Amino acid sequence: MDNKKKEKSEGEKLAEKLLSDKKNGGLRLSEEKLKKADKFCEGYKSFLNTAKTEREAVIEAVAQAEKAGFKPYEKGKKYDAGDKFYFVNRGKAIILTVMGKDGLEKGIRLAAAHIDSPRLDLKQNPLYEDKELCLFKTHYYGGIKKYQWTTVPMSLHGVVIKADGESVTVNIGEDKDDPVFCVTDILPHLADAQMKRPAPQLIKGEELNLLIGSRPFRDDTVSNKVKLNIMAILNEKYGIVEDDFVSAELEAVPAFKAQDVGFDRSMVGSYGQDDRVCAYTALQAILKCKDPKKTCMTILTDKEETGSDGNTGLNSSYLPYFIADLAKVYGLEGRNVISASECLSADVNAAYDPTFSEPFEIRNSSQINYGVVATKFTGARGKSGTSDASAEFVGRVRKLFDEHNIVWQTGELGKVDGGGGGTVAQYIANLDMNVIDVGVPVLSMHAPFEITSKIDTYMAYKAFSVFFAD
Repeated sequence: MDNKKKEKSEGEKLAEKLLSDKKNGGLRLSEEKLKKADKFCEGYKSFLNTAKTEREAVIEAVAQAEKAGFKPYEKGKKYDAGDKFYFVNRGKAIILTVMGKDGLEKGIRLAAAHIDSPRLDLKQNPLYEDKELCLFKTHYYGGIKKYQWTTVPMSLHGVVIKADGESVTVNIGEDKDDPVFCVTDILPHLADAQMKRPAPQLIKGEELNLLIGSRPFRDDTVSNKVKLNIMAILNEKYGIVEDDFVSAELEAVPAFKAQDVGFDRSMVGSYGQDDRVCAYTALQAILKCKDPKKTCMTILTDKEETGSDGNTGLNSSYLPYFIADLAKVYGLEGRNVISASECLSADVNAAYDPTFSEPFEIRNSSQINYGVVATKFTGARGKSGTSDASAEFVGRVRKLFDEHNIVWQTGELGKVDGGGGGTVAQYIANLDMNVIDVGVPVLSMHAPFEITSKIDTYMAYKAFSVFFAD
Protein backbone atom coordinates (compact mmCIF):
# COMPACT_ATOMS: atom_id res chain seq x y z
CA MET A 1 0.00 0.00 0.00
CA ASP A 2 1.26 3.44 -0.88
CA ASN A 3 1.39 5.43 2.39
CA LYS A 4 2.57 8.61 0.71
CA LYS A 5 0.22 11.51 1.13
CA LYS A 6 -1.40 12.38 -2.16
CA GLU A 7 -0.14 15.71 -3.43
CA LYS A 8 -2.81 18.34 -3.87
CA SER A 9 -3.69 19.36 -7.39
CA GLU A 10 -3.28 22.95 -8.56
CA GLY A 11 -7.03 23.39 -8.38
CA GLU A 12 -7.16 22.11 -4.81
CA LYS A 13 -4.35 24.43 -3.77
CA LEU A 14 -6.03 27.37 -5.42
CA ALA A 15 -9.39 26.54 -3.88
CA GLU A 16 -7.77 26.29 -0.45
CA LYS A 17 -6.19 29.69 -0.94
CA LEU A 18 -9.11 31.55 -2.49
CA LEU A 19 -12.41 29.97 -1.44
CA SER A 20 -14.19 30.10 1.92
CA ASP A 21 -14.29 26.84 3.84
CA LYS A 22 -16.18 27.42 7.09
CA LYS A 23 -16.53 24.29 9.22
CA ASN A 24 -18.75 23.29 12.11
CA GLY A 25 -17.22 24.38 15.40
CA GLY A 26 -17.62 20.84 16.69
CA LEU A 27 -14.99 19.81 14.14
CA ARG A 28 -12.75 22.84 14.57
CA LEU A 29 -12.45 22.90 18.35
CA SER A 30 -10.35 20.49 20.39
CA GLU A 31 -11.97 18.22 22.97
CA GLU A 32 -10.49 20.47 25.66
CA LYS A 33 -12.17 23.57 24.26
CA LEU A 34 -15.46 21.74 23.84
CA LYS A 35 -15.32 20.84 27.53
CA LYS A 36 -14.61 24.49 28.36
CA ALA A 37 -17.65 25.51 26.34
CA ASP A 38 -19.83 23.02 28.21
CA LYS A 39 -18.51 24.17 31.58
CA PHE A 40 -19.01 27.84 30.69
CA CYS A 41 -22.65 27.17 29.89
CA GLU A 42 -23.33 25.75 33.34
CA GLY A 43 -22.89 29.28 34.71
CA TYR A 44 -24.96 30.59 31.84
CA LYS A 45 -27.88 28.29 32.68
CA SER A 46 -27.78 29.47 36.29
CA PHE A 47 -27.92 33.08 35.07
CA LEU A 48 -30.95 32.29 32.90
CA ASN A 49 -32.75 30.78 35.89
CA THR A 50 -31.91 33.70 38.17
CA ALA A 51 -32.34 36.64 35.78
CA LYS A 52 -35.70 36.22 34.06
CA THR A 53 -36.48 39.93 33.91
CA GLU A 54 -34.45 43.07 33.27
CA ARG A 55 -34.58 44.01 36.96
CA GLU A 56 -33.39 40.57 38.05
CA ALA A 57 -30.61 40.65 35.43
CA VAL A 58 -29.34 43.94 36.88
CA ILE A 59 -29.46 42.57 40.42
CA GLU A 60 -27.50 39.48 39.35
CA ALA A 61 -25.00 41.58 37.37
CA VAL A 62 -24.37 43.80 40.41
CA ALA A 63 -23.86 40.76 42.64
CA GLN A 64 -21.35 39.21 40.25
CA ALA A 65 -19.64 42.56 39.64
CA GLU A 66 -19.14 43.28 43.32
CA LYS A 67 -17.76 39.79 43.81
CA ALA A 68 -15.27 40.59 41.02
CA GLY A 69 -14.17 43.81 42.72
CA PHE A 70 -16.39 46.39 40.99
CA LYS A 71 -17.57 49.38 43.04
CA PRO A 72 -20.55 51.73 42.51
CA TYR A 73 -19.72 54.64 40.21
CA GLU A 74 -18.91 57.95 41.90
CA LYS A 75 -19.73 60.91 39.68
CA GLY A 76 -16.85 63.36 39.50
CA LYS A 77 -14.22 60.88 40.68
CA LYS A 78 -11.00 60.53 38.67
CA TYR A 79 -10.37 56.84 38.15
CA ASP A 80 -7.01 55.18 37.54
CA ALA A 81 -6.11 52.45 35.06
CA GLY A 82 -7.48 49.12 36.23
CA ASP A 83 -10.24 50.62 38.38
CA LYS A 84 -13.57 48.81 38.05
CA PHE A 85 -16.97 50.36 38.69
CA TYR A 86 -20.64 50.12 37.70
CA PHE A 87 -23.59 52.47 37.23
CA VAL A 88 -27.22 51.32 37.54
CA ASN A 89 -29.92 53.21 35.64
CA ARG A 90 -33.29 53.03 37.43
CA GLY A 91 -32.84 49.39 38.34
CA LYS A 92 -33.31 48.23 34.73
CA ALA A 93 -29.97 48.86 33.03
CA ILE A 94 -26.33 48.77 34.05
CA ILE A 95 -22.99 50.02 32.72
CA LEU A 96 -19.86 48.20 33.92
CA THR A 97 -16.49 49.85 33.28
CA VAL A 98 -12.81 48.92 33.56
CA MET A 99 -10.48 51.90 33.09
CA GLY A 100 -7.72 51.43 30.53
CA LYS A 101 -4.07 52.43 30.42
CA ASP A 102 -4.66 54.70 27.44
CA GLY A 103 -6.50 57.91 28.07
CA LEU A 104 -10.19 58.22 27.32
CA GLU A 105 -9.29 60.37 24.32
CA LYS A 106 -8.27 57.07 22.68
CA GLY A 107 -11.86 55.90 22.94
CA ILE A 108 -13.77 53.10 24.65
CA ARG A 109 -14.34 49.45 23.77
CA LEU A 110 -18.07 48.92 24.32
CA ALA A 111 -20.19 45.76 24.30
CA ALA A 112 -23.93 46.52 24.36
CA ALA A 113 -26.53 43.82 25.07
CA HIS A 114 -30.16 43.98 26.15
CA ILE A 115 -31.72 42.22 29.11
CA ASP A 116 -35.43 42.57 28.33
CA SER A 117 -37.22 39.71 26.58
CA PRO A 118 -40.73 39.07 25.19
CA ARG A 119 -43.23 38.39 27.95
CA LEU A 120 -46.74 39.12 29.24
CA ASP A 121 -47.05 42.29 31.33
CA LEU A 122 -49.99 42.76 33.68
CA LYS A 123 -52.28 45.65 32.83
CA GLN A 124 -52.67 48.42 35.40
CA ASN A 125 -56.09 47.11 36.43
CA PRO A 126 -55.50 43.40 35.81
CA LEU A 127 -57.54 41.52 38.39
CA TYR A 128 -61.02 40.24 37.54
CA GLU A 129 -63.43 37.37 38.13
CA ASP A 130 -65.53 35.70 35.43
CA LYS A 131 -67.73 32.66 35.96
CA GLU A 132 -66.02 32.04 39.29
CA LEU A 133 -62.55 31.93 37.82
CA CYS A 134 -60.01 34.62 38.71
CA LEU A 135 -57.68 35.98 36.03
CA PHE A 136 -55.16 38.70 35.26
CA LYS A 137 -55.49 40.83 32.12
CA THR A 138 -52.14 41.08 30.33
CA HIS A 139 -50.53 43.12 27.57
CA TYR A 140 -47.87 41.25 25.62
CA TYR A 141 -44.42 42.87 25.43
CA GLY A 142 -42.29 42.54 22.30
CA GLY A 143 -42.85 40.54 19.15
CA ILE A 144 -44.42 37.18 19.89
CA LYS A 145 -46.50 34.48 18.24
CA LYS A 146 -49.36 34.76 20.72
CA TYR A 147 -50.53 31.16 20.31
CA GLN A 148 -47.16 29.93 21.66
CA TRP A 149 -47.87 31.48 25.05
CA THR A 150 -50.97 29.46 25.95
CA THR A 151 -50.94 26.39 28.23
CA VAL A 152 -47.37 27.17 29.33
CA PRO A 153 -46.61 27.23 33.08
CA MET A 154 -45.87 30.85 33.98
CA SER A 155 -44.25 32.60 36.92
CA LEU A 156 -44.82 36.17 38.07
CA HIS A 157 -41.94 38.61 38.64
CA GLY A 158 -41.64 42.30 39.37
CA VAL A 159 -42.29 45.08 41.85
CA VAL A 160 -45.35 46.69 43.41
CA ILE A 161 -45.14 50.23 44.78
CA LYS A 162 -47.70 50.59 47.56
CA ALA A 163 -49.66 53.77 48.36
CA ASP A 164 -47.14 54.71 51.08
CA GLY A 165 -44.22 54.35 48.65
CA GLU A 166 -42.98 51.00 49.94
CA SER A 167 -41.57 48.74 47.21
CA VAL A 168 -42.54 45.07 47.30
CA THR A 169 -40.66 42.49 45.25
CA VAL A 170 -42.69 39.68 43.69
CA ASN A 171 -41.21 36.39 42.49
CA ILE A 172 -43.60 33.46 42.54
CA GLY A 173 -43.67 30.32 40.40
CA GLU A 174 -39.94 29.52 40.27
CA ASP A 175 -39.43 27.43 43.42
CA LYS A 176 -40.52 23.81 43.29
CA ASP A 177 -43.19 24.38 45.94
CA ASP A 178 -44.59 27.54 44.30
CA PRO A 179 -47.84 27.57 42.33
CA VAL A 180 -47.68 28.53 38.65
CA PHE A 181 -50.13 30.29 36.35
CA CYS A 182 -51.14 29.87 32.71
CA VAL A 183 -53.08 31.22 29.76
CA THR A 184 -55.79 28.74 28.78
CA ASP A 185 -56.75 27.60 25.27
CA ILE A 186 -59.86 26.00 23.79
CA LEU A 187 -59.89 22.24 23.29
CA PRO A 188 -59.54 21.06 19.66
CA HIS A 189 -63.00 19.47 19.75
CA LEU A 190 -64.57 22.94 20.07
CA ALA A 191 -62.01 24.93 18.12
CA ASP A 192 -63.61 24.99 14.65
CA ALA A 193 -64.21 28.74 14.73
CA GLN A 194 -60.80 29.45 16.24
CA MET A 195 -58.98 27.36 13.61
CA LYS A 196 -60.57 29.43 10.84
CA ARG A 197 -58.87 32.56 12.12
CA PRO A 198 -55.68 33.80 10.42
CA ALA A 199 -52.59 32.53 12.25
CA PRO A 200 -51.80 35.90 13.93
CA GLN A 201 -55.35 35.85 15.36
CA LEU A 202 -55.43 32.24 16.59
CA ILE A 203 -55.01 33.77 20.00
CA LYS A 204 -55.87 37.46 20.25
CA GLY A 205 -54.10 39.88 22.54
CA GLU A 206 -57.14 40.27 24.76
CA GLU A 207 -57.35 36.47 25.11
CA LEU A 208 -53.95 36.25 26.82
CA ASN A 209 -55.59 36.17 30.24
CA LEU A 210 -53.61 34.56 33.04
CA LEU A 211 -55.54 32.05 35.16
CA ILE A 212 -54.67 32.65 38.84
CA GLY A 213 -57.38 31.04 40.98
CA SER A 214 -60.76 29.35 41.34
CA ARG A 215 -61.60 28.93 45.03
CA PRO A 216 -64.16 31.34 46.57
CA PHE A 217 -63.89 33.27 49.81
CA ARG A 218 -66.34 31.63 52.23
CA ASP A 219 -68.77 34.50 52.83
CA ASP A 220 -72.19 34.58 51.17
CA THR A 221 -72.62 38.30 51.83
CA VAL A 222 -69.96 39.42 49.30
CA SER A 223 -69.76 39.19 45.51
CA ASN A 224 -66.68 38.26 43.45
CA LYS A 225 -65.77 35.69 46.06
CA VAL A 226 -62.88 34.16 44.08
CA LYS A 227 -61.36 37.57 43.37
CA LEU A 228 -61.66 38.47 47.06
CA ASN A 229 -60.00 35.22 48.07
CA ILE A 230 -57.05 35.85 45.71
CA MET A 231 -56.72 39.43 46.93
CA ALA A 232 -56.75 38.20 50.54
CA ILE A 233 -53.89 35.81 49.72
CA LEU A 234 -51.89 38.60 48.04
CA ASN A 235 -52.55 40.95 50.94
CA GLU A 236 -51.36 38.39 53.45
CA LYS A 237 -48.21 37.59 51.47
CA TYR A 238 -47.27 41.03 50.14
CA GLY A 239 -49.38 43.51 52.09
CA ILE A 240 -50.94 44.93 48.91
CA VAL A 241 -54.46 45.97 47.96
CA GLU A 242 -56.06 46.00 44.51
CA ASP A 243 -55.32 49.70 43.88
CA ASP A 244 -51.59 48.96 44.24
CA PHE A 245 -51.58 47.23 40.83
CA VAL A 246 -51.75 50.71 39.26
CA SER A 247 -48.18 51.39 40.42
CA ALA A 248 -46.77 47.94 39.73
CA GLU A 249 -44.55 46.34 37.10
CA LEU A 250 -45.42 42.66 37.04
CA GLU A 251 -44.24 40.34 34.29
CA ALA A 252 -45.44 36.82 33.54
CA VAL A 253 -42.68 34.64 32.10
CA PRO A 254 -42.29 30.88 31.48
CA ALA A 255 -41.67 29.06 34.74
CA PHE A 256 -39.46 26.25 33.48
CA LYS A 257 -35.69 26.12 34.01
CA ALA A 258 -32.84 26.22 31.51
CA GLN A 259 -31.88 22.72 30.38
CA ASP A 260 -29.49 20.90 28.09
CA VAL A 261 -31.02 19.98 24.73
CA GLY A 262 -30.14 16.92 22.67
CA PHE A 263 -28.71 13.49 23.42
CA ASP A 264 -25.26 15.08 23.11
CA ARG A 265 -26.18 17.96 25.45
CA SER A 266 -24.76 20.34 22.85
CA MET A 267 -27.45 23.00 23.19
CA VAL A 268 -29.20 25.06 25.85
CA GLY A 269 -32.96 25.47 25.92
CA SER A 270 -34.54 28.25 27.95
CA TYR A 271 -36.78 31.27 28.04
CA GLY A 272 -35.15 34.66 27.44
CA GLN A 273 -31.99 33.72 25.53
CA ASP A 274 -32.67 36.70 23.26
CA ASP A 275 -30.71 38.54 24.44
CA ARG A 276 -29.47 37.18 27.73
CA VAL A 277 -27.10 34.85 25.91
CA CYS A 278 -25.20 37.94 24.77
CA ALA A 279 -25.79 39.78 28.05
CA TYR A 280 -24.20 36.95 30.02
CA THR A 281 -21.22 36.53 27.71
CA ALA A 282 -20.56 40.29 27.56
CA LEU A 283 -20.93 40.47 31.35
CA GLN A 284 -18.44 37.67 31.91
CA ALA A 285 -15.99 39.29 29.49
CA ILE A 286 -15.99 42.60 31.40
CA LEU A 287 -15.83 40.88 34.79
CA LYS A 288 -12.66 39.08 33.71
CA CYS A 289 -11.16 42.11 31.96
CA LYS A 290 -7.83 43.06 33.57
CA ASP A 291 -5.49 45.97 32.81
CA PRO A 292 -6.85 46.75 29.32
CA LYS A 293 -5.19 49.30 27.05
CA LYS A 294 -8.48 50.98 26.19
CA THR A 295 -11.21 51.68 28.74
CA CYS A 296 -13.77 48.88 28.40
CA MET A 297 -17.50 48.90 29.06
CA THR A 298 -20.36 46.43 28.99
CA ILE A 299 -23.82 47.94 28.97
CA LEU A 300 -26.86 45.78 29.68
CA THR A 301 -29.88 47.78 28.61
CA ASP A 302 -33.66 47.64 28.67
CA LYS A 303 -36.52 48.19 26.19
CA GLU A 304 -34.84 46.78 23.05
CA GLU A 305 -37.78 44.51 22.30
CA THR A 306 -40.10 47.51 22.05
CA GLY A 307 -37.81 49.86 20.11
CA SER A 308 -35.26 50.96 22.75
CA ASP A 309 -37.37 53.99 23.71
CA GLY A 310 -37.83 55.16 27.30
CA ASN A 311 -35.25 56.30 29.81
CA THR A 312 -33.78 52.82 30.26
CA GLY A 313 -33.49 52.05 26.53
CA LEU A 314 -30.52 52.91 24.31
CA ASN A 315 -32.54 55.36 22.26
CA SER A 316 -32.34 57.61 25.32
CA SER A 317 -29.32 59.65 26.46
CA TYR A 318 -28.17 57.84 29.58
CA LEU A 319 -25.15 56.24 27.88
CA PRO A 320 -23.75 59.44 26.29
CA TYR A 321 -24.49 61.31 29.53
CA PHE A 322 -22.51 58.73 31.49
CA ILE A 323 -19.56 58.92 29.08
CA ALA A 324 -19.70 62.73 29.14
CA ASP A 325 -19.60 62.77 32.95
CA LEU A 326 -16.67 60.36 32.95
CA ALA A 327 -14.78 62.36 30.29
CA LYS A 328 -15.36 65.71 31.98
CA VAL A 329 -13.17 64.75 34.95
CA TYR A 330 -10.22 64.37 32.57
CA GLY A 331 -10.90 67.64 30.76
CA LEU A 332 -12.35 65.89 27.71
CA GLU A 333 -15.53 66.32 25.70
CA GLY A 334 -17.79 63.29 25.85
CA ARG A 335 -18.61 63.54 22.15
CA ASN A 336 -14.91 63.24 21.25
CA VAL A 337 -14.54 60.16 23.43
CA ILE A 338 -17.61 58.61 21.80
CA SER A 339 -16.39 59.35 18.28
CA ALA A 340 -13.10 57.57 19.03
CA SER A 341 -14.88 54.53 20.46
CA GLU A 342 -15.88 51.16 19.00
CA CYS A 343 -18.81 48.92 19.87
CA LEU A 344 -19.88 45.32 19.44
CA SER A 345 -23.67 45.41 19.59
CA ALA A 346 -24.13 42.14 21.42
CA ASP A 347 -27.36 40.79 19.99
CA VAL A 348 -28.56 37.49 18.58
CA ASN A 349 -29.38 36.46 15.03
CA ALA A 350 -31.83 33.88 13.69
CA ALA A 351 -30.23 30.47 13.25
CA TYR A 352 -31.02 28.61 10.03
CA ASP A 353 -33.82 26.12 10.71
CA PRO A 354 -34.04 23.28 8.15
CA THR A 355 -37.65 22.61 9.14
CA PHE A 356 -38.59 26.18 8.21
CA SER A 357 -36.01 26.93 5.55
CA GLU A 358 -38.10 29.07 3.18
CA PRO A 359 -37.54 32.50 4.85
CA PHE A 360 -33.76 32.01 5.00
CA GLU A 361 -31.18 32.76 2.33
CA ILE A 362 -28.81 29.92 3.17
CA ARG A 363 -25.62 31.54 1.82
CA ASN A 364 -26.09 34.43 4.21
CA SER A 365 -27.70 32.78 7.22
CA SER A 366 -26.05 31.90 10.52
CA GLN A 367 -26.04 28.29 11.68
CA ILE A 368 -25.95 26.57 15.04
CA ASN A 369 -22.39 25.49 16.01
CA TYR A 370 -20.64 27.71 13.47
CA GLY A 371 -19.61 30.20 16.12
CA VAL A 372 -20.47 33.75 17.03
CA VAL A 373 -22.17 35.61 14.17
CA ALA A 374 -21.13 39.05 12.91
CA THR A 375 -24.15 40.78 11.37
CA LYS A 376 -23.15 43.71 9.16
CA PHE A 377 -26.69 45.06 8.95
CA THR A 378 -30.17 44.26 10.25
CA GLY A 379 -33.31 46.25 9.46
CA ALA A 380 -36.04 45.31 7.01
CA ARG A 381 -36.27 45.10 3.23
CA GLY A 382 -34.26 48.08 1.96
CA LYS A 383 -32.06 48.06 5.09
CA SER A 384 -34.43 50.40 6.92
CA GLY A 385 -33.69 50.75 10.62
CA THR A 386 -30.05 49.68 10.57
CA SER A 387 -26.61 51.24 10.87
CA ASP A 388 -24.91 48.98 8.24
CA ALA A 389 -21.33 48.66 9.52
CA SER A 390 -18.59 50.03 7.28
CA ALA A 391 -16.26 47.73 5.36
CA GLU A 392 -13.34 49.15 7.33
CA PHE A 393 -14.85 48.24 10.69
CA VAL A 394 -16.01 44.83 9.50
CA GLY A 395 -12.46 44.23 8.29
CA ARG A 396 -11.04 45.22 11.66
CA VAL A 397 -13.37 42.86 13.55
CA ARG A 398 -12.72 40.06 11.07
CA LYS A 399 -8.95 40.41 11.49
CA LEU A 400 -9.26 40.51 15.28
CA PHE A 401 -11.34 37.33 15.42
CA ASP A 402 -9.12 35.45 12.97
CA GLU A 403 -5.95 36.39 14.84
CA HIS A 404 -7.39 35.01 18.07
CA ASN A 405 -8.89 31.83 16.59
CA ILE A 406 -12.47 32.83 17.32
CA VAL A 407 -14.93 30.52 15.57
CA TRP A 408 -17.19 33.02 13.82
CA GLN A 409 -19.55 33.40 10.88
CA THR A 410 -21.62 36.04 9.14
CA GLY A 411 -25.37 36.18 8.79
CA GLU A 412 -28.38 38.32 8.10
CA LEU A 413 -31.98 38.14 9.30
CA GLY A 414 -33.70 36.20 6.53
CA LYS A 415 -34.31 36.91 2.86
CA VAL A 416 -34.34 40.48 1.59
CA ASP A 417 -38.13 40.80 1.53
CA GLY A 418 -38.73 38.17 4.19
CA GLY A 419 -39.26 40.48 7.14
CA GLY A 420 -36.38 41.64 9.29
CA GLY A 421 -35.70 43.23 12.65
CA GLY A 422 -33.42 45.63 14.46
CA THR A 423 -30.96 45.87 17.34
CA VAL A 424 -29.44 48.64 19.45
CA ALA A 425 -26.65 49.05 16.88
CA GLN A 426 -28.41 51.90 15.10
CA TYR A 427 -28.67 53.94 18.30
CA ILE A 428 -24.98 53.42 19.05
CA ALA A 429 -24.09 54.40 15.48
CA ASN A 430 -26.23 57.52 15.77
CA LEU A 431 -23.87 58.70 18.52
CA ASP A 432 -21.04 58.67 15.93
CA MET A 433 -19.44 55.38 16.98
CA ASN A 434 -18.26 52.43 14.88
CA VAL A 435 -20.50 49.45 15.62
CA ILE A 436 -21.39 46.00 14.34
CA ASP A 437 -23.75 43.34 15.68
CA VAL A 438 -21.93 40.33 17.12
CA GLY A 439 -23.93 37.64 18.88
CA VAL A 440 -25.25 34.10 19.07
CA PRO A 441 -27.58 32.40 16.56
CA VAL A 442 -30.88 31.29 18.13
CA LEU A 443 -33.48 28.71 17.13
CA SER A 444 -37.15 29.40 17.96
CA MET A 445 -36.38 33.04 18.76
CA HIS A 446 -39.05 34.88 20.81
CA ALA A 447 -40.74 31.60 21.74
CA PRO A 448 -41.17 30.63 25.40
CA PHE A 449 -38.35 28.09 24.90
CA GLU A 450 -35.41 29.23 22.74
CA ILE A 451 -32.36 27.15 21.77
CA THR A 452 -28.68 28.09 21.47
CA SER A 453 -25.46 26.19 20.93
CA LYS A 454 -22.92 25.88 23.73
CA ILE A 455 -20.10 26.32 21.22
CA ASP A 456 -21.59 29.57 19.89
CA THR A 457 -22.21 30.88 23.41
CA TYR A 458 -18.62 30.21 24.47
CA MET A 459 -17.30 31.80 21.29
CA ALA A 460 -19.36 34.93 22.00
CA TYR A 461 -17.63 35.20 25.38
CA LYS A 462 -14.22 34.75 23.73
CA ALA A 463 -15.09 37.33 21.05
CA PHE A 464 -16.02 40.01 23.59
CA SER A 465 -12.95 39.15 25.64
CA VAL A 466 -10.48 39.63 22.77
CA PHE A 467 -12.29 42.84 21.78
CA PHE A 468 -11.69 44.23 25.25
CA ALA A 469 -8.08 43.05 25.29
CA ASP A 470 -7.23 44.49 21.86
